[in-house]
Amino acid sequence: MTSQTIQTYEYDVDVAADDIDEMGHVNNAVYLKWVQAAVLRHWYRLAPKDVAAAHLWVALKHEISYRHPAFLNDHVVVRVVLEKLQGARAFYETIIHHGDEVLAEVKSCWCCLDSVTKKPVRLARDIVAIFLPTEAQRPG
Repeated sequence: MTSQTIQTYEYDVDVAADDIDEMGHVNNAVYLKWVQAAVLRHWYRLAPKDVAAAHLWVALKHEISYRHPAFLNDHVVVRVVLEKLQGARAFYETIIHHGDEVLAEVKSCWCCLDSVTKKPVRLARDIVAIFLPTEAQRPG
């Protein structure tokens, strides 16, 4: 795992036998599992522990474009980029690579929930600043 910027998070995956479908390549649903893992790891890596415990994230929408298949024992890198936070929603772009080859591109929208009430909640400005430092400098 490496990190270029605060908004970007990389998650390394080695394709396992359980990821392979009857076509002999990684099942489409596995790509979404990787996206979810990377987005949530990004959140838990940066959010203070008390804030992380007080919030949950649920996916609202995924738009995925499959470019090339992945196969057993491939090493893939799942790179998520937090594009923006708007109210209780977070917008991510995820690119899944095997070497220089793009396997899939995913646009996703996530909703932040209060962990007790399970209702949507916007993140406090100081937390937004951790994830998107330029957003904290905007008036508003």
